[in-house]
Amino acid sequence: MGTHRKMIRSGFLRGAVTLLAATTAVFYVLSMKRETCSSGEGLRRAYLNGTAWNQEALRRLGQMETQINNLVKSIQIMDHEKSQNNEESAVQLEKKVVKKLYPNSALFTKWGEELSEEEQKEAEELYQKYGYNAFLSNKLSLNRQIPDTRHKRCLEKKYPKDLPTISVVLIYLDEALSIIKRAIRSIIDKTPAHLLKEIILVDDHSSNEDLKDKLDAYISLIHEERPGLVKRVNHKEQMGLTQARISGWRAATGDVVAILDAHIEVHVEWAEPLLARIKEDRTVVLSPVFDRVNFDDLNVIRYMPAADAFDWALWCMYESFRPEWYKLNDESQPGKSPSIMGILVVDRLFFGEIGVLDGGMKIYGGENVELGIRVWLCGGSVEVVPCSKIAHIERAHKPYLPDLSITMKRNALRVAEVWMDEYKDNVKIAWNLPLKDHGIDIGDVSERKKLRERLKCKPFKWYLENVYPLLDPWNGLVGYGALINELKKDLCIDQGPVPGNKPILYVCHFFIPQHCHYLTSGQIYIGGIKSHTYNRNRCLVDTGTESTPSLYDCKVAKEKGFHMYWDFKQGQDIRNRETNKCLEIAVGKDTYYHLVIQECSGQHWTIQHAIKEF
Repeated sequence: MGTHRKMIRSGFLRGAVTLLAATTAVFYVLSMKRETCSSGEGLRRAYLNGTAWNQEALRRLGQMETQINNLVKSIQIMDHEKSQNNEESAVQLEKKVVKKLYPNSALFTKWGEELSEEEQKEAEELYQKYGYNAFLSNKLSLNRQIPDTRHKRCLEKKYPKDLPTISVVLIYLDEALSIIKRAIRSIIDKTPAHLLKEIILVDDHSSNEDLKDKLDAYISLIHEERPGLVKRVNHKEQMGLTQARISGWRAATGDVVAILDAHIEVHVEWAEPLLARIKEDRTVVLSPVFDRVNFDDLNVIRYMPAADAFDWALWCMYESFRPEWYKLNDESQPGKSPSIMGILVVDRLFFGEIGVLDGGMKIYGGENVELGIRVWLCGGSVEVVPCSKIAHIERAHKPYLPDLSITMKRNALRVAEVWMDEYKDNVKIAWNLPLKDHGIDIGDVSERKKLRERLKCKPFKWYLENVYPLLDPWNGLVGYGALINELKKDLCIDQGPVPGNKPILYVCHFFIPQHCHYLTSGQIYIGGIKSHTYNRNRCLVDTGTESTPSLYDCKVAKEKGFHMYWDFKQGQDIRNRETNKCLEIAVGKDTYYHLVIQECSGQHWTIQHAIKEF
């Protein structure tokens, strides 16, 4: 309706201007005739000068026509601009009234403002399914450009042409089709053709229909360009990440095998620095540096080079390189690493010689730490290569299990039993498990122990001293777990609100806030124990000025002169060595039990797990 009105108005104005122009022209001609015919002499001049008169009239009429046309164009421009403004206002109005269907979804925290309600529904559904923004991925180009985040010295490096060939293994379970396509495309586009032996897709029994015929159709297109380049390995049942990686290695034929997640994009010149390093030393296991791809907007965030490490529970983490790497003052140089993340690049035959991965691992977690420890102990080494960059999507949730700690705990115990010697109890302590009869079936480890003997591997103590000295051996621990007073056995000591320095009594749940550790030194850590020598624990203290206990960084407590050493025997009181007062519980004015520091009244405490009698 608005457009129709605009057309009527524009036509009316144009007609009015044209009529005005015609009227003016007639009036001008008539007035000239009246002027020239007022006398006989004038008539004679008009007759003699008729041609000049006509030319002058035409000239003036031409000027008027030009002015009139300019006026019409101005009106048209004004109409167009007004129309655009009206349309933009309408769009803005429409945006304002779009309902936000998922205000609490992590997907829409900083993305998706322009989506309609239907698009929001589709995006959220795909996000819940995959753990990242598959809706956006489906709209992006398969060969999209990502920023080159390498250090400038990497750009200057030259690599030999005669490098080993590489087989790239992509592992997945119910991945979005566009994500897999983009991974394949980036590998083909950014790996020299003479080095790329094959791409092996290992499907750990996905249920996603898109990953069948549609993926086959895409592979067929690839084969028109590069016949036989892409191979598929399909598990008939779900076997877990470790088994999928082993399947990919078995199918590989290249000199080097790169085992990657499928939700990646490789950077330019990613393969050459890895292949060049393995050409120099076939016993080194390598990791590229990951850049993070946001799960919501899929933007690439640069990550700095760092070592791959772990804590005593065997959860992965990033760690600083050893001091000698920083002394090089060259961020393009490979750095030694205690362990490896899930992505690895290795000489294919050497990988087999050292035992590939532990096939007894279940589902997810621990296999990468086991590999790192085994490689170091059995004649190889692990390095991170800064000049090789891979962009990796950090999923908001993973497809295997809602709670990955279930298999992580079991796999960690398996690693400890085979490789950690007298330090294996630290893994149990980290998981707050009893040292004996923890009840978790870790499977048969006899073959892995035979592998260790056959390879003549070093003891784990050597690893702690020479590879990962930052991992605290936890010497001097006496007991660990929940601390419970016999007067109220359903309540445990808890670290309380953080930040804060007041421990509390809370209903026992036995998670980390209630993990306590008693040392032969007399210190009591509350709220867990740190795995690394550079971290600080929080000590229970009697400040000497309050009737309630406090929690302070142990170093700070010592500097402040707080009383932080306690005498404690299992099933007896907890008495401060300096103030001779006891940690006890009392009923406050609110009828709730509280922790207090007071004259000892004979209350008894029990710590959940004893390492030895004390």
